Order: sequence, then structure tokens, then C-alpha cells
Amino acid sequence: MDAMTSTNTPETTRTDSPAKLAGLVIGLLAVVCLMLLAFATPSLQSGAKDLPLAVSGPVAATQQLTATIEAKSPGTFSVTTYTTAEDGAAAITHRDAIGGIAVGADGVTIQTAAGAGSPYTQLLKGVGTQLLQGGQKVTFQELAPTTADDPSGLAIGVLGLPLVFGGLAASAALVVAYKGAARNRFVAAFALAILAGLATTAILQFGFGAFDGNYWLTSAAVATGILAISFPALGLEQRLGYAGLGIMGVLLIFLSNPLSGLATGPQWLPGWAAFGQLLPIGAAGSAIRSAVYFDGAGATLGWVVLACWALAGLAVGLIPSRRAKSA
Repeated sequence: MDAMTSTNTPETTRTDSPAKLAGLVIGLLAVVCLMLLAFATPSLQSGAKDLPLAVSGPVAATQQLTATIEAKSPGTFSVTTYTTAEDGAAAITHRDAIGGIAVGADGVTIQTAAGAGSPYTQLLKGVGTQLLQGGQKVTFQELAPTTADDPSGLAIGVLGLPLVFGGLAASAALVVAYKGAARNRFVAAFALAILAGLATTAILQFGFGAFDGNYWLTSAAVATGILAISFPALGLEQRLGYAGLGIMGVLLIFLSNPLSGLATGPQWLPGWAAFGQLLPIGAAGSAIRSAVYFDGAGATLGWVVLACWALAGLAVGLIPSRRAKSA
């Protein structure tokens, strides 16, 4: 009897091979290296290169000034010339240029836009100093000022984490905690995005004094940025399961965040990183920056990109699928 019992209930011990463990270590090492490359490559290759600059004034004067700038700072600026200082200023406030230099009868005016990103203001002030040393009369004009409580415009940079948490982490929490109809998760994500947009903007604008733009427009930009993450995350999860959340996480961590230009503005990134503005965090940063410092100007692409991501996620999630039916 004992023999039969031991025969019918054999004990088996499963051990994974050393090769599998080695493969796991190598795979994790590859992930670490890819993460380093994802963040280090755009950071180390960023800088002042082909920055769009508005130079305005008489033709002869702008040609001479452009030649001088190129000789002293080769490759730093991509110059577009305008007839009047007002035209140059309009290009800056519409976010077609990071700043400008206007040549007039009374000397040179350096037109800065601190809201575009602190690196550009410092760079243009350096150009102004060089012109002063060359004997030019130089004045400075600020067209998109930051607030006294956040002179470097750092607040937009800190929005990256709330965008990702409000979008991806909140979506994961809804998937785990709520097993009801998928459409209800989308409704909850929409409500959370609206409330998070209002709350985070209120904290930064009224609590810290970091923003002084249109509160409602800024809140809408933050909320839409969260929706552009949460809706695709929920949609992919509905079709692919937890793997869908993983895909969205990889997209955000390895591409969208490092290529967003949240802290500096996208012009500071290398040229190849321009597609980061077609991803959720980059597009959200552009829309938020425009709302805070430029009265909403120059944000059309950002709004369109965010809408496309949100609507695509909604469509993917709500279209009936075999997985949804089996669940």
C-alpha cells in the first residue's frame, strides 16, 4: 500500500537551467543599457545648434549682423530675417523663434522669451554682451517673462511625473482594482484627468506662483496630456492585457520622456529628436508651455498630437475584441 501511494504521488523537483538564469541576467543588463542610452543620448547631444532666431531690421544691417553672429557662433543659430522689430517679436511670441535681435537707428535690441526655456535667454544675453564689447548700443526686451517665484521656468519640467502617474499608473490601478465594464474605466480616467489638470495647475499657479498664464487653458493642456497617456494605456490593456500597459510604459520611459524637452524646450534637443513632439509628454509640454507663457500661441501641433493619442486609445479600447468578449 505504501509502495502504491509513493508510486501514485511522486515528488518532482523543477529546477531552471543555469543557461536560463544567464539569459535573464543578460536581458536585464540590456534593459539597463538601453535605459541609459535613452536618457544620455539626447542629453549629451543637446545644446545650442540651429536654434531658430529672428533677426529684424534693414536688409544691409541684418545681413551684416547675421554674418557676424555666424562668424562668432558658427552653427548655433538658424536665422530668419524680418523687416521690422515688430515682425520679429511676433515670430517669437508665436513660438517660431526662441528669441531675436532687432537692428534699429538707436542700436540693437535683444528680444528674449524666458518662457521658451532658460538656455535661450542666457545664450542671447551672451550675444548681447559680445555686441556691447564690440561697441554696439544694446538694450534688452523680454517678450514672454517667467514669474518672480520661478524665474528659470522649472515648473513645467516637474510636470513629467504627474503626467506619467496620472496617465499610466492611474490606468494600471483602474485595471487592477476595477473589473467592471471597460467603458467605465475610460470614464473614470477622463474624470481623473480633468481633476488632476485643475489640481496640479492650481498648486503650481496659486500655491507656488510658478505660473501666471490662463488657468483654464493650462489646466486643459495638463488634463489632455494625461488623457493622451491614460486612454492609450487602457486601450492597449483591453486588447493585449498587461502587456499593453508594458508597451505604453516602455514608450513613455524610453522615448517620450527623454525626448520631450519639458525642461528646456524642444529646440535644445538634437535635430533627430524632433519626433519626440509627436509623443504624449513632448506634445503636452509644448501645449502647457504655450498656455503658460505665450497665451496659447504656437501649440496647434501639440493639441493635435494629444487629441490623436487620446482618440486612438479610446477607439482601440472600445472596439469589440475577442479578448473583451472572452473576459
